[in-house]
Amino acid sequence: MTGRTHSRRTVLTTGAAVAGTAFGAAALTACSGEDSSPGGNDQPDGSVSPGTELASLDDVPVGSATSVTTPDGQEAILSRRAENEVTAFSAVCTHQGCTVVAEQSELRCPCHNSTFDPFTGAVRGGPAEAPLPGIEVAIEGDRIVTR
Repeated sequence: MTGRTHSRRTVLTTGAAVAGTAFGAAALTACSGEDSSPGGNDQPDGSVSPGTELASLDDVPVGSATSVTTPDGQEAILSRRAENEVTAFSAVCTHQGCTVVAEQSELRCPCHNSTFDPFTGAVRGGPAEAPLPGIEVAIEGDRIVTR
């Protein structure tokens, strides 16, 4: 994970880039065996097409979270609460746009120490007031993919 920070402009453009897959404050839970559209190519608007692999299930052990970079270059967090339950969030802190990192049982912003729940994206401690935007994902075989 890089330690880079983002300007307000980057945060705004990042928000626009993930708008096609973001679902506000809560990430959607994915269950194994759900259908997902085939794909894997970036869309012209900068969003990632459904079915694009973000990680292997082995990359995210049950009960943990990990940082990934999406194929379109956005920082994201993948979390796995249970064997067949994964969630994903933008890794851009909602306070001032720094990149949050997965640390033990929480997501933490290294710039101002905001903390977030790794499975819901909810704020656990400020100064951030808004949760991390969710990214819709699914389990497809042994892969975590966009929906």
